[in-house]
Amino acid sequence: MTEVIFITLIKHRGEKMNLETPSEENMQHLLNKLADIMSVANQSLFDIKHYDISKYDYLKQLHDIVVQKQKLTMSETEAFIDELRSIRKQ
Repeated sequence: MTEVIFITLIKHRGEKMNLETPSEENMQHLLNKLADIMSVANQSLFDIKHYDISKYDYLKQLHDIVVQKQKLTMSETEAFIDELRSIRKQ
């Protein structure tokens, strides 16, 4: 993705969350949002302990695509699951 998308969310405490900054908290947010939208039966796919912070930028790109689409076809969901599996820790 060539353009930088800045997403600012308001957390429940009223603080701003900048998802452009790699952190475990941001990564957990990205994974939770993906889990919500993708409605995958195997929720362990979205467990943060399986991901390394060095993959944050790629995970953020996947997140942005899924959030933009909001609804995925079955084949798109399978493709995103394959991508998530490819960036998980070995």
